[in-house]
Amino acid sequence: MLGTVLLLLALAKPGCPGPSGAGSRRAEALKKLLEVFGMEDPPAPPAHSKQPPQYMVDLFNTVANADGVTKNPDILEGNTVRSFLDKTHSEEMRFLFVLSTVAKNEKILTAELHLFRLWPRATEGPKRQHLCQVSIYQVLERSEPDAPGGKKLLATRLVSLQGSGWEVFAITQAVRDWTDDESSNQGLLVTVQGPDGNPLDSPPLRFASGRDHHESKKPMLVLFTDDGRRGATLPMAGFPGGSHTLWHSSLGAAIPLLLAGRRSTRSLDRLQPCQRHPLSVDFEEIGWSGWIISPRGYNAYHCKGSCPFPLGENMRPTNHATVQSIINALKLSEGVSSPCCVPDKLYSINLLYFDDDENVVLKQYDDMVAGSCGCH
Repeated sequence: MLGTVLLLLALAKPGCPGPSGAGSRRAEALKKLLEVFGMEDPPAPPAHSKQPPQYMVDLFNTVANADGVTKNPDILEGNTVRSFLDKTHSEEMRFLFVLSTVAKNEKILTAELHLFRLWPRATEGPKRQHLCQVSIYQVLERSEPDAPGGKKLLATRLVSLQGSGWEVFAITQAVRDWTDDESSNQGLLVTVQGPDGNPLDSPPLRFASGRDHHESKKPMLVLFTDDGRRGATLPMAGFPGGSHTLWHSSLGAAIPLLLAGRRSTRSLDRLQPCQRHPLSVDFEEIGWSGWIISPRGYNAYHCKGSCPFPLGENMRPTNHATVQSIINALKLSEGVSSPCCVPDKLYSINLLYFDDDENVVLKQYDDMVAGSCGCH
């Protein structure tokens, strides 16, 4: 059963009737929800049906479970992974990646060029090559990259000619240059030479291009970044019914707008012991399924219930909560309430989605799921 938050957010979709003033409250709630996800407006869904790069899907499945909850917190470097496909669509080994969706406050931690190595061409004669030298250059002069000062070497290594598969090259400094000065982005140049660095008339090693090869093999730039956003879990003052559930500070401002008028239900909740309850968030019901790839929704959970004296170990009280409970029960000081039922463990979730330029992004958000509840 969907939680109250979900049901009221779903009604905020265009065309849904509601009492006077409810529409503006719901719109404000959705705006606050977008702030939690670091956005001003939801990205537009892709114009045509698109498949996300398999690398990004595999990374999401490695980091998170089916509901998006983080299962391997130490895998990601930073909290954002962005993928970009080549914009040149040419057969030449020249690539251009447009980075306009990278926010100014994002710190570039690592940048990788992913190239799919095709099966090598057949080579005649006894001098068959087993290795080739692959070099990646940052283009400085787009019209004349081979002129002196026209390019800068970023990475070079020997690559086997056996089989096919992905090759990954680190190009972090070039991407940092491009994000500092967008006009400096003249693309990348890839060269293939013999193992001794000498030119080859017909290099046996080839990489898939953006034009004539399958979508899953197209050249891709992957950025690991950090936008500096971390959980800001603050108690919600004045939450209806006296509960002070911990929420992200921006989402917290939305909840009272959504739950106004439900104090009678909350008063009954206070009679139950403090415990965790389901709180389903369905992105399709909210109207976000067009741009969110995974998950389709998640269970945020929430904490409700009473913290009566004496506090048992099953309520996971802090020492401070125990003292506060005693002071409240014995009326030793005026104005001291009983402890509150709040999350005492929070988990992050991950979203895989299309951004405004139809690039696929994996982003991790802290403090989104109540892992357990206690009296604090």
